[in-house]
Amino acid sequence: MSAIQNIFRLYAHEYLKLYGSDMPQTHYRAISAIQQCRHGSFGANVFRCASCGNIHITPCSCGNRHCPTCQNDKAEQWLLNQMNNLLPCSYFLITFTLPEELRPFIRSNQQAAYSAMFSAASSSLKTLAEDKRFIGTEKTGFTGVLHTWGRQLQYHPHIHFIVPGGGLSEDGNKWLPSKPDFFIRVEPLSIIYRARFRDAMKQAGLYHSIDPTVWSKDWVVHSKAVGDGRASLKYLAPYVFRVAISNARIVGYDNHQVTFRYRKTGSNRLRSMTLDAMEFIRRFLQHVLPHGFMKIRHYGLLSSNSSEPIEKVRELISVVCEAVKMIVEPLLPKPKPVICNICGHSMRHTGFISARMLNTG
Repeated sequence: MSAIQNIFRLYAHEYLKLYGSDMPQTHYRAISAIQQCRHGSFGANVFRCASCGNIHITPCSCGNRHCPTCQNDKAEQWLLNQMNNLLPCSYFLITFTLPEELRPFIRSNQQAAYSAMFSAASSSLKTLAEDKRFIGTEKTGFTGVLHTWGRQLQYHPHIHFIVPGGGLSEDGNKWLPSKPDFFIRVEPLSIIYRARFRDAMKQAGLYHSIDPTVWSKDWVVHSKAVGDGRASLKYLAPYVFRVAISNARIVGYDNHQVTFRYRKTGSNRLRSMTLDAMEFIRRFLQHVLPHGFMKIRHYGLLSSNSSEPIEKVRELISVVCEAVKMIVEPLLPKPKPVICNICGHSMRHTGFISARMLNTG
């Protein structure tokens, strides 16, 4: 049993008694899934070793996207897919944040606020990229990933965009590259982003619930050149499916306290933080997303409904497409087989046992 699962099994009942009446259903579902993950509640898979005949029964995971036990394989698959779509050009990691004063409002209005963050940031990027001083075309593409936590589990919503440096000409026959170390200016980008988020809040009827001082503050947008894009993908892949904290960071949990490790921004030194169990669960659950909300979004040339095939874009950038494959393929994660605990050979999936059958047999 994992550390975080143990923490929820030990203390979630108390947390629900204290705060359950005010909790959203997504929090209830996350708690239940984490507690029951890989304990037979979701059935089990049956594997058989072709070498020695050993039968291995593995309880199914819950599949909840906020369960720390279930997300590693999904992150690897996402990384594989994105590596396959990597373009042979310079890339940028552009991060949109919000003033700290807005965080309580965002946390209380997650569905509307997260959607507004995506729409405001993506439309601002597209608007400036169309400017002839930068790329000069509307045919650009990028991928956005919502990230809501800081290193101490505090609430810090922001969006990372992985952006190829350039775009297609309006006729679709030429690649217009950006400079290798510069995509667009972040100063006007942050101003447009702030204005469009404000407009989105007005449309949602939430504008008057926001402290008016946030509109006079500078909103921070950060842009960083990241080379060929592999570095940014490797950086973001764990965050795509990772939950707010991994089991590996938990140092201990007893006496109604949870201790975990973290690193301060800009430092490699490991530090420890101890929280009351109720506060730890509260911080964990504040990062549970609204039901059905998509935290990864692809735009323009990188969207699934783009009229320009990714292969055509790649060819326009570089005719030597095989060189890109040679760079990318060795980095792709390989599927992890189930290994026989007796002889060490790979095992083959042979069946499924329902939760009812497990409980009765």
